[in-house]
Amino acid sequence: MSIDVVDEVAAQGGRPLEGGTAQEARSLPGMVYIPGGTFWMGSDHHYPEERPTHQVTVTDFWMDSQLVTNADFARFVEATGYVTVAERPLNPADFPGANPALLVPGSLVFKKTLARVDLRDLTQWWFYTAGACWKHPEGPDSTWQGREQYPVVHVCFEDALAYAQWAGKALPTEAEWEYAARGGLERKVYVWGDEFAPGGKLMANTWQGEFPWRNLNTDGFEGTSPVGNFPPNAFGLFDMAGNVWEWTVDWYQERHESHSGKPCCIPVNPRGPATSDRSLDPCLPKVKIPRRVLKGGSHLCAPNYCLRYRPAARSPQAVDSGTSHIGFRCVVRP
Repeated sequence: MSIDVVDEVAAQGGRPLEGGTAQEARSLPGMVYIPGGTFWMGSDHHYPEERPTHQVTVTDFWMDSQLVTNADFARFVEATGYVTVAERPLNPADFPGANPALLVPGSLVFKKTLARVDLRDLTQWWFYTAGACWKHPEGPDSTWQGREQYPVVHVCFEDALAYAQWAGKALPTEAEWEYAARGGLERKVYVWGDEFAPGGKLMANTWQGEFPWRNLNTDGFEGTSPVGNFPPNAFGLFDMAGNVWEWTVDWYQERHESHSGKPCCIPVNPRGPATSDRSLDPCLPKVKIPRRVLKGGSHLCAPNYCLRYRPAARSPQAVDSGTSHIGFRCVVRP
Protein backbone atom coordinates (compact mmCIF):
# COMPACT_ATOMS: atom_id res chain seq x y z
CA MET A 1 0.00 0.00 0.00
CA SER A 2 1.50 3.35 -1.01
CA ILE A 3 1.65 6.44 1.19
CA ASP A 4 -0.88 8.07 -1.18
CA VAL A 5 -3.34 5.25 -0.49
CA VAL A 6 -2.60 5.53 3.22
CA ASP A 7 -3.44 9.23 3.16
CA GLU A 8 -6.63 8.58 1.21
CA VAL A 9 -7.94 6.00 3.65
CA ALA A 10 -6.85 7.95 6.71
CA ALA A 11 -8.62 11.05 5.43
CA GLN A 12 -11.81 9.06 5.07
CA GLY A 13 -11.51 7.74 8.62
CA GLY A 14 -11.53 4.10 7.55
CA ARG A 15 -14.28 2.28 5.72
CA PRO A 16 -17.69 1.87 7.43
CA LEU A 17 -18.28 -1.11 9.64
CA GLU A 18 -19.81 -3.89 7.55
CA GLY A 19 -23.55 -4.02 8.02
CA GLY A 20 -23.09 -1.52 10.59
CA THR A 21 -24.84 1.24 12.25
CA ALA A 22 -23.26 3.15 15.12
CA GLN A 23 -25.45 1.22 17.54
CA GLU A 24 -24.14 -2.09 16.22
CA ALA A 25 -20.58 -0.84 16.63
CA ARG A 26 -21.34 -0.26 20.31
CA SER A 27 -21.83 -3.99 20.75
CA LEU A 28 -18.67 -5.02 18.92
CA PRO A 29 -16.64 -7.42 21.05
CA GLY A 30 -13.64 -5.76 22.60
CA MET A 31 -14.67 -2.16 21.92
CA VAL A 32 -15.60 0.59 24.37
CA TYR A 33 -17.99 3.45 23.66
CA ILE A 34 -16.31 6.82 24.23
CA PRO A 35 -18.87 9.64 24.68
CA GLY A 36 -17.70 12.86 23.04
CA GLY A 37 -16.80 16.00 24.94
CA THR A 38 -14.42 18.92 25.36
CA PHE A 39 -11.13 18.51 27.21
CA TRP A 40 -7.77 20.15 27.84
CA MET A 41 -5.22 18.59 25.50
CA GLY A 42 -1.45 18.74 25.95
CA SER A 43 0.72 19.86 28.84
CA ASP A 44 2.65 23.01 29.68
CA HIS A 45 4.75 21.28 32.34
CA HIS A 46 6.68 18.55 30.54
CA TYR A 47 8.22 18.37 27.04
CA PRO A 48 8.07 21.30 24.58
CA GLU A 49 6.19 19.39 21.88
CA GLU A 50 3.22 18.96 24.25
CA ARG A 51 2.61 22.73 24.44
CA PRO A 52 0.42 24.69 24.58
CA THR A 53 -2.37 23.21 26.63
CA HIS A 54 -5.56 23.93 24.71
CA GLN A 55 -9.20 22.92 24.60
CA VAL A 56 -10.39 20.44 21.99
CA THR A 57 -13.76 18.84 21.30
CA VAL A 58 -14.17 15.31 19.98
CA THR A 59 -17.42 13.59 19.04
CA ASP A 60 -18.51 10.09 20.05
CA PHE A 61 -16.54 7.09 18.87
CA TRP A 62 -15.65 3.54 19.88
CA MET A 63 -12.17 2.32 20.70
CA ASP A 64 -10.58 -1.10 21.13
CA SER A 65 -10.35 -1.74 24.85
CA GLN A 66 -7.01 -3.46 24.29
CA LEU A 67 -4.06 -3.18 21.97
CA VAL A 68 -4.09 -5.30 18.82
CA THR A 69 -2.42 -8.56 19.81
CA ASN A 70 -0.20 -11.04 17.98
CA ALA A 71 -3.18 -13.38 17.77
CA ASP A 72 -5.34 -10.63 16.26
CA PHE A 73 -2.69 -9.76 13.70
CA ALA A 74 -2.09 -13.42 12.86
CA ARG A 75 -5.78 -13.80 11.96
CA PHE A 76 -5.50 -10.79 9.68
CA VAL A 77 -2.39 -12.17 7.95
CA GLU A 78 -3.97 -15.60 7.54
CA ALA A 79 -7.13 -14.10 6.03
CA THR A 80 -5.40 -11.71 3.64
CA GLY A 81 -1.86 -12.97 3.02
CA TYR A 82 -0.59 -9.53 4.05
CA VAL A 83 3.18 -9.05 4.24
CA THR A 84 4.41 -6.33 6.60
CA VAL A 85 6.92 -3.69 5.56
CA ALA A 86 9.59 -5.27 7.79
CA GLU A 87 9.27 -8.52 5.83
CA ARG A 88 9.52 -7.02 2.34
CA PRO A 89 12.71 -6.91 0.23
CA LEU A 90 14.48 -3.56 0.18
CA ASN A 91 15.07 -1.68 -3.06
CA PRO A 92 18.77 -0.73 -3.46
CA ALA A 93 17.66 2.34 -5.45
CA ASP A 94 16.15 3.73 -2.25
CA PHE A 95 19.52 3.50 -0.48
CA PRO A 96 22.17 5.01 -2.79
CA GLY A 97 25.69 4.05 -1.83
CA ALA A 98 24.68 1.23 0.51
CA ASN A 99 26.09 -2.26 0.18
CA PRO A 100 23.26 -4.28 -1.45
CA ALA A 101 24.28 -7.30 0.63
CA LEU A 102 23.29 -5.40 3.75
CA LEU A 103 19.87 -4.38 2.45
CA VAL A 104 17.87 -7.21 3.94
CA PRO A 105 14.38 -7.17 5.48
CA GLY A 106 14.33 -6.42 9.19
CA SER A 107 13.43 -3.93 11.88
CA LEU A 108 14.79 -2.07 14.90
CA VAL A 109 15.19 -4.09 18.09
CA PHE A 110 16.01 -2.71 21.54
CA LYS A 111 18.94 -4.23 23.40
CA LYS A 112 19.79 -3.22 26.94
CA THR A 113 23.29 -1.80 27.38
CA LEU A 114 25.82 -3.20 29.83
CA ALA A 115 26.51 0.11 31.57
CA ARG A 116 25.66 3.81 31.47
CA VAL A 117 25.95 5.33 27.99
CA ASP A 118 25.51 8.71 26.33
CA LEU A 119 21.74 9.17 26.20
CA ARG A 120 22.11 11.39 23.14
CA ASP A 121 23.22 8.38 21.07
CA LEU A 122 20.30 6.00 20.59
CA THR A 123 22.42 3.71 18.40
CA GLN A 124 23.78 2.41 21.69
CA TRP A 125 20.52 0.53 22.31
CA TRP A 126 18.63 0.39 19.00
CA PHE A 127 19.88 -2.10 16.39
CA TYR A 128 18.61 -2.84 12.91
CA THR A 129 18.12 -6.59 13.06
CA ALA A 130 17.80 -8.71 9.93
CA GLY A 131 14.74 -10.93 10.10
CA ALA A 132 13.06 -9.01 12.93
CA CYS A 133 9.34 -8.57 12.27
CA TRP A 134 6.03 -9.15 14.01
CA LYS A 135 6.52 -12.94 13.79
CA HIS A 136 10.09 -12.72 15.10
CA PRO A 137 10.13 -9.84 17.62
CA GLU A 138 13.79 -10.13 18.63
CA GLY A 139 15.07 -11.53 15.33
CA PRO A 140 14.87 -14.75 13.30
CA ASP A 141 15.52 -17.00 16.31
CA SER A 142 12.52 -15.61 18.23
CA THR A 143 8.81 -16.21 17.75
CA TRP A 144 5.43 -14.76 18.62
CA GLN A 145 4.21 -18.25 19.52
CA GLY A 146 3.48 -18.31 23.24
CA ARG A 147 2.92 -14.54 23.14
CA GLU A 148 -0.49 -14.60 21.51
CA GLN A 149 -1.93 -12.05 23.95
CA TYR A 150 1.04 -9.69 23.78
CA PRO A 151 0.73 -6.56 21.62
CA VAL A 152 1.88 -6.97 18.04
CA VAL A 153 5.04 -4.94 17.34
CA HIS A 154 7.28 -4.13 14.37
CA VAL A 155 4.26 -2.71 12.55
CA CYS A 156 4.75 0.51 10.62
CA PHE A 157 1.90 2.91 9.91
CA GLU A 158 1.00 1.19 6.64
CA ASP A 159 0.70 -2.17 8.40
CA ALA A 160 -1.51 -0.78 11.15
CA LEU A 161 -3.76 0.96 8.66
CA ALA A 162 -4.08 -2.20 6.54
CA TYR A 163 -5.24 -4.13 9.61
CA ALA A 164 -7.72 -1.40 10.51
CA GLN A 165 -9.21 -1.46 7.00
CA TRP A 166 -9.56 -5.24 7.12
CA ALA A 167 -11.30 -5.02 10.49
CA GLY A 168 -13.71 -2.34 9.23
CA LYS A 169 -12.20 0.19 11.61
CA ALA A 170 -9.80 3.15 11.53
CA LEU A 171 -6.80 4.45 13.44
CA PRO A 172 -7.47 7.19 16.02
CA THR A 173 -6.57 10.82 15.67
CA GLU A 174 -4.21 12.24 18.27
CA ALA A 175 -7.09 14.15 19.89
CA GLU A 176 -9.31 11.07 20.03
CA TRP A 177 -6.50 9.01 21.51
CA GLU A 178 -5.64 11.55 24.21
CA TYR A 179 -9.27 12.20 25.10
CA ALA A 180 -9.89 8.47 25.49
CA ALA A 181 -6.69 7.97 27.48
CA ARG A 182 -7.62 10.66 29.99
CA GLY A 183 -10.91 8.94 30.76
CA GLY A 184 -12.52 12.16 31.90
CA LEU A 185 -9.68 13.13 34.27
CA GLU A 186 -8.93 16.72 33.32
CA ARG A 187 -5.31 17.92 33.28
CA LYS A 188 -3.99 14.94 35.23
CA VAL A 189 -0.39 13.81 34.73
CA TYR A 190 -1.21 10.13 34.20
CA VAL A 191 -4.25 8.33 32.87
CA TRP A 192 -5.11 7.34 36.46
CA GLY A 193 -4.30 10.63 38.25
CA ASP A 194 -1.33 12.68 39.42
CA GLU A 195 0.56 10.07 41.46
CA PHE A 196 2.77 7.64 39.53
CA ALA A 197 2.23 4.67 41.82
CA PRO A 198 -0.83 5.33 44.01
CA GLY A 199 -0.54 3.42 47.24
CA GLY A 200 2.67 1.89 45.93
CA LYS A 201 0.85 0.09 43.10
CA LEU A 202 2.38 0.23 39.62
CA MET A 203 -0.31 1.08 37.06
CA ALA A 204 1.52 0.48 33.77
CA ASN A 205 4.39 -1.38 32.15
CA THR A 206 7.25 1.14 32.19
CA TRP A 207 10.99 1.11 32.89
CA GLN A 208 11.96 1.07 36.55
CA GLY A 209 15.59 1.94 37.14
CA GLU A 210 18.14 3.79 35.04
CA PHE A 211 17.58 3.56 31.30
CA PRO A 212 19.01 1.91 29.19
CA TRP A 213 21.18 -0.40 31.27
CA ARG A 214 19.40 -1.25 34.53
CA ASN A 215 15.77 -2.30 34.60
CA LEU A 216 14.63 -3.31 38.08
CA ASN A 217 11.53 -5.03 36.62
CA THR A 218 9.46 -3.99 39.61
CA ASP A 219 6.38 -4.32 37.42
CA GLY A 220 7.32 -7.91 36.58
CA PHE A 221 8.20 -7.34 32.91
CA GLU A 222 11.52 -6.84 31.17
CA GLY A 223 9.86 -6.16 27.82
CA THR A 224 6.26 -5.96 26.62
CA SER A 225 3.48 -7.43 28.72
CA PRO A 226 0.23 -9.24 27.85
CA VAL A 227 -2.58 -6.82 27.04
CA GLY A 228 -4.92 -6.06 29.92
CA ASN A 229 -2.37 -6.94 32.57
CA PHE A 230 -2.61 -3.55 34.32
CA PRO A 231 -5.74 -1.71 35.54
CA PRO A 232 -7.90 0.02 32.90
CA ASN A 233 -8.58 3.73 32.91
CA ALA A 234 -11.97 5.22 33.78
CA PHE A 235 -13.31 4.46 30.29
CA GLY A 236 -12.32 0.80 30.58
CA LEU A 237 -9.33 1.05 28.23
CA PHE A 238 -6.21 -0.98 28.99
CA ASP A 239 -2.55 -0.07 28.37
CA MET A 240 -3.17 3.58 27.54
CA ALA A 241 0.17 4.20 29.26
CA GLY A 242 3.34 2.19 28.75
CA ASN A 243 3.73 -1.27 27.18
CA VAL A 244 3.98 -0.07 23.54
CA TRP A 245 3.62 3.23 21.72
CA GLU A 246 0.50 3.53 19.54
CA TRP A 247 0.07 4.92 16.03
CA THR A 248 -2.35 7.76 15.32
CA VAL A 249 -3.30 9.20 11.91
CA ASP A 250 -2.08 12.75 12.61
CA TRP A 251 1.00 14.15 10.90
CA TYR A 252 3.52 15.24 13.51
CA GLN A 253 4.28 18.90 14.20
CA GLU A 254 6.69 20.39 16.72
CA ARG A 255 4.00 22.15 18.78
CA HIS A 256 0.26 22.04 19.19
CA GLU A 257 -1.54 24.82 17.36
CA SER A 258 -2.74 27.57 19.64
CA HIS A 259 -6.13 29.27 19.53
CA SER A 260 -7.99 31.89 21.52
CA GLY A 261 -9.58 29.48 23.95
CA LYS A 262 -13.01 30.99 23.38
CA PRO A 263 -15.92 28.52 23.05
CA CYS A 264 -16.53 29.70 19.49
CA CYS A 265 -13.00 28.77 18.49
CA ILE A 266 -12.49 25.39 20.16
CA PRO A 267 -11.60 22.96 17.36
CA VAL A 268 -13.86 19.96 16.83
CA ASN A 269 -12.24 16.66 15.83
CA PRO A 270 -8.91 18.29 14.87
CA ARG A 271 -6.57 16.37 12.60
CA GLY A 272 -3.27 18.24 12.91
CA PRO A 273 -1.44 19.48 9.77
CA ALA A 274 -3.27 18.87 6.50
CA THR A 275 -0.09 17.82 4.71
CA SER A 276 3.01 15.88 5.66
CA ASP A 277 5.49 18.69 4.90
CA ARG A 278 5.71 19.96 8.47
CA SER A 279 6.26 16.45 9.79
CA LEU A 280 9.69 16.02 8.18
CA ASP A 281 12.61 15.76 10.59
CA PRO A 282 14.51 19.10 10.57
CA CYS A 283 17.60 17.30 11.90
CA LEU A 284 17.66 15.10 8.79
CA PRO A 285 16.94 17.49 5.89
CA LYS A 286 17.92 14.93 3.24
CA VAL A 287 15.48 12.33 4.58
CA LYS A 288 12.06 13.06 3.11
CA ILE A 289 10.12 10.47 5.10
CA PRO A 290 7.04 11.97 6.82
CA ARG A 291 6.26 11.23 10.44
CA ARG A 292 3.02 10.46 12.30
CA VAL A 293 2.25 11.01 15.98
CA LEU A 294 2.75 8.17 18.44
CA LYS A 295 0.98 8.25 21.81
CA GLY A 296 1.14 6.45 25.14
CA GLY A 297 4.81 5.74 25.79
CA SER A 298 6.20 2.24 26.18
CA HIS A 299 7.92 -0.20 28.50
CA LEU A 300 11.17 1.59 27.63
CA CYS A 301 10.06 4.95 29.01
CA ALA A 302 11.91 6.00 32.17
CA PRO A 303 12.07 9.26 34.16
CA ASN A 304 15.78 9.70 33.39
CA TYR A 305 15.24 9.50 29.63
CA CYS A 306 11.64 9.51 28.37
CA LEU A 307 8.90 10.40 30.84
CA ARG A 308 6.25 9.84 28.21
CA TYR A 309 3.86 7.30 29.71
CA ARG A 310 1.41 10.18 30.07
CA PRO A 311 -1.68 11.09 28.00
CA ALA A 312 -0.23 14.44 26.88
CA ALA A 313 3.04 12.90 25.69
CA ARG A 314 3.66 12.51 21.97
CA SER A 315 6.47 11.34 19.74
CA PRO A 316 7.23 11.51 15.99
CA GLN A 317 7.74 8.28 14.07
CA ALA A 318 8.68 7.81 10.41
CA VAL A 319 5.76 6.16 8.63
CA ASP A 320 7.93 3.46 7.06
CA SER A 321 9.46 2.23 10.32
CA GLY A 322 8.25 -0.09 13.05
CA THR A 323 10.20 -1.12 16.12
CA SER A 324 10.03 -3.62 18.95
CA HIS A 325 8.04 -1.14 21.08
CA ILE A 326 5.39 0.23 18.68
CA GLY A 327 1.88 -1.20 18.32
CA PHE A 328 -1.64 0.18 17.82
CA ARG A 329 -5.36 -0.05 18.51
CA CYS A 330 -8.37 0.91 16.38
CA VAL A 331 -11.50 3.05 16.54
CA VAL A 332 -14.91 3.13 14.89
CA ARG A 333 -16.66 6.43 14.24
CA PRO A 334 -20.43 6.86 13.75
